[in-house]
Amino acid sequence: MAVTPRGCHTRVVDPHESKQHDHALHMHEAARQVHEAALEAERATGRHEETIEEAERSLALRVARALGGFALVGIGIALLPLPGPGWVAIIIGLSLLPFSWAERTIGLIRRRIPGIPEDGAIPVHTWIIMGLIVAATTTVSILFGKQIGNWTAEVWSNLWS
Repeated sequence: MAVTPRGCHTRVVDPHESKQHDHALHMHEAARQVHEAALEAERATGRHEETIEEAERSLALRVARALGGFALVGIGIALLPLPGPGWVAIIIGLSLLPFSWAERTIGLIRRRIPGIPEDGAIPVHTWIIMGLIVAATTTVSILFGKQIGNWTAEVWSNLWS
């Protein structure tokens, strides 16, 4: 603080601090403009929300879906060399993304997987077969789970001894 001739205190402004303050104000203004543009676009292209609150909720949901989609695509890519359903995670992640390139990529992946139709529809008989397999393995694991566990433990210990 500096003292003026009348005894009033004035604040000495550091030029560097002033530049930082101006930059922060400019960034705040840019963020506000981006937010307003996103809300306007959401109201024009979404479900045609009636209020700002509905548009903000829809925008937040769209951002959450995009973040979740990108996270699932990343996990799927990591699962490709690791044991796990890498391609399934990638396709689910891409289906969450609200971009046209993601839909085109899903179509490209589906065309390269044998036995999957272009539209991605799985035939009813395939669903029935998958359901029967799940039911059979669940039944076997309930009825014989303990014996299978003991047998697996014995085989595993013989491998390492």
